[in-house]
Amino acid sequence: MSLPRLRTFVEVYRQRSMSGAARTLGMTQPAVSQHIAGLEIAIGRPLFERQVRGVVPTAAADDLAADIGDSLDEAEQALSAARARSSDIEGAVQIIGHADFLSEVLSTRLRPLLDTGVRVRLHAAHRDLIVQMLIEGHCDLGISGYPVTDPRLRTETIRSEPILAVASPAIADRIEAASDRVAAMSSEPTVAYNFELPLFTQWLAHNRLHAVNPVPAVVSQDLRALRSILCSGFGWSVLPAYMCRAAIERGELRELMPPNGATHLPYYMIWSPAALRHPRISHARQALVWALKA
Repeated sequence: MSLPRLRTFVEVYRQRSMSGAARTLGMTQPAVSQHIAGLEIAIGRPLFERQVRGVVPTAAADDLAADIGDSLDEAEQALSAARARSSDIEGAVQIIGHADFLSEVLSTRLRPLLDTGVRVRLHAAHRDLIVQMLIEGHCDLGISGYPVTDPRLRTETIRSEPILAVASPAIADRIEAASDRVAAMSSEPTVAYNFELPLFTQWLAHNRLHAVNPVPAVVSQDLRALRSILCSGFGWSVLPAYMCRAAIERGELRELMPPNGATHLPYYMIWSPAALRHPRISHARQALVWALKA
């Protein structure tokens, strides 16, 4: 349960009103309702009974308010004081993104920014947490391979990365020597970012191999783990080129040649317009956009 959601709950509880809490917190009423709905899902019990004129707390809300009300006020005051005292936090740019991209791509392009005296804090997260942390103001800049449609955020495409189907040389030989490539690819185990298989779907559709039915044996949201498994001689996968170029050059992996040529995955820089009011964040965003596009 995030601190902003708990603060939203406390305001609704104290005011007995979603709209009143929204005005106090500077939020929209739908956003307040979403915060409360998220808490209700996390707790597994309803917190308020909705009525024509406001809301009535349930017993679960009374218990939660008794547990956190004053403690939340104290925690927020302590956090605010700590931020005010900490020149390290005041002088750093908080960047959140996919762990493998931060490690393999972004870290190699940070030096010009670091040389200007800007301190950087990197945070690894999946796509939903990236968006949440930017909206809630805990991070300044985000990088994701997924488009963001939330109107509270802005995006810019910073990279168009080829995506490659890859396997160890032995498995690649077995697939490419088969008379029925679809059957051969379907029979080999796969490793994937998640069960939705977005990279597989894109690569297979582009190459008209819709009949291939990959079932992941391993799922990991750090692509470096998938690369290690592939290099050990197990399965095949579809990965961004930055994850497998070096392994291909060393002979540890081999690209499964695409019938219809390469396809690409866009990467996005994401930020809240409010974050750019700080000159340091604005400078960091522009410097990283230039570096990553180059």
